[in-house]
Amino acid sequence: MYLRANAKINLSLDVLRKRDDGYHDVRMIMQMVGMYDRLNLTPVTGLPGIHLTTNLSYIPVNENNLVVKAAKMLMDEFGVTDGLEIRLDKFIPVAAGLAGGSSDAAQTFLGVNRLFGLGLTKEELMQRGARIGADVPYCILGGTALSEGVGDILTPLPPMPDACILLCKPNINVSTKEIYTELRAAELAFHPDVDAQIRALKEGDLRAMTAPGVMYNVLETVTGIKHPVINRIETAMTEAGALASIMSGSGPTVFGIFDDTDKAEACRVMLKKTRPSARTFLTWPADTRKGRHHYERK
Repeated sequence: MYLRANAKINLSLDVLRKRDDGYHDVRMIMQMVGMYDRLNLTPVTGLPGIHLTTNLSYIPVNENNLVVKAAKMLMDEFGVTDGLEIRLDKFIPVAAGLAGGSSDAAQTFLGVNRLFGLGLTKEELMQRGARIGADVPYCILGGTALSEGVGDILTPLPPMPDACILLCKPNINVSTKEIYTELRAAELAFHPDVDAQIRALKEGDLRAMTAPGVMYNVLETVTGIKHPVINRIETAMTEAGALASIMSGSGPTVFGIFDDTDKAEACRVMLKKTRPSARTFLTWPADTRKGRHHYERK
């Protein structure tokens, strides 16, 4: 069974407060994009256990990988005695704020459920997914969605208007846990206008969705200060014609929204020249460009 695990970006990301349990209440809009990892799930009779291989030598192939954790959770719960071979080909950058690992786990939940006829609904899979990662339920849901609470309250939204999305991951890695630990949610001076962005999505208005003060990520107050390159990439994208440019998740990937593919391609070429160590991708909202996928050029 072949599956595609799409990356996500955050069209806006707000943190409302730090909870007594140490977690944070968030309000953010999640969007699937055309970039994806590939999974191939094959049941194996007579060879119990989960056997994962990948195209990257540094990716763990044991229960430290969310793919193995997701498959084991369902197979143990339902007493599946057959083995399972999983091939994971990763193209989404690791630790990039794009939910690559969560999306891989989400597709594993969906695939194991179908492959072994477990009969779980999407909602039941989302409940289980929350146990292994905050972004997993959204990645099972897919599309465009409002995420609230600790990421466990999801409301589907109308698809994002057609656009070209340029991603740029600088050659740095960040820890989501560290970024949230350092965030001072009670001291944030500015918050994105998530309600205005929801209205823009309902009206199919790309410019209103990307207007100043609407598309914003409060985690940049931490990641952006630690890594000034993030702001420099954002500035380069907006100067090259992006309607808006912000960081996705806890970073470090930056994305720009373009309404002109030629401008997006010219910006990608410029970034490859000025930041040769960065990885750049052109992609589209997953809902509106079915069959068109990301690409990366060296």
